[in-house]
Amino acid sequence: MSLAAIGAAAAAHRLFVSGAFHPTPADGAPPGTGTLVLLSPDEPGFWPHVAAAPEFADAAPDPLDRWSTRVIGALALRFAATALFPFGGPPWLPFYDWALRSGEAWRAPVSFLVHHRMGLWASWRGALALPEAVALPARPQSPCISCAAPCRTACPVAALGPAGYNVADCHRFLDTPAGDACLSFGCGARRACPASAAYGRLAGQSAWHMRQFHK
Repeated sequence: MSLAAIGAAAAAHRLFVSGAFHPTPADGAPPGTGTLVLLSPDEPGFWPHVAAAPEFADAAPDPLDRWSTRVIGALALRFAATALFPFGGPPWLPFYDWALRSGEAWRAPVSFLVHHRMGLWASWRGALALPEAVALPARPQSPCISCAAPCRTACPVAALGPAGYNVADCHRFLDTPAGDACLSFGCGARRACPASAAYGRLAGQSAWHMRQFHK
């Protein structure tokens, strides 16, 4: 068993291994977990792939979550693991904390998670709890270290900051004409992140997520 083998299997579904760590009991992983492996959208290419899946054609709710359940559930069976998801609660699994524990994501100045590859477009579709402790790669450096942090001032209503995320202010802004850019292209703070720009996420995917968020 190796992260490379999991990564190769996940790549067929346009997912990639976005972090992994050996959990302790305090991390909230299932008992007996030797390695927790996080899976994220592999861009560019994830959105066209998933949007063509049957879950997006049947008009039933939550197509992306249902796709994730099917695909990551199958990967779990293949690798004798337990599939875990950031949706389906309460109770909610601590994916934010797990991403930090992986050493491949950090708390950005605007409180959202930033990933060394995904930038502020960081998201996790699920995780695999493996029974064995597999070898882990060297941990990368946070992209925030050498960044001027344009995310700090990109939100017109300062809904994001070190103190957290003011969801109510964000929704109020999205209800105004000035909020159309965020609704169509994704959160302005996320777009301002230089690491986000290199990730290749399509505006159509961001618009879809914003529609789910701002109903």
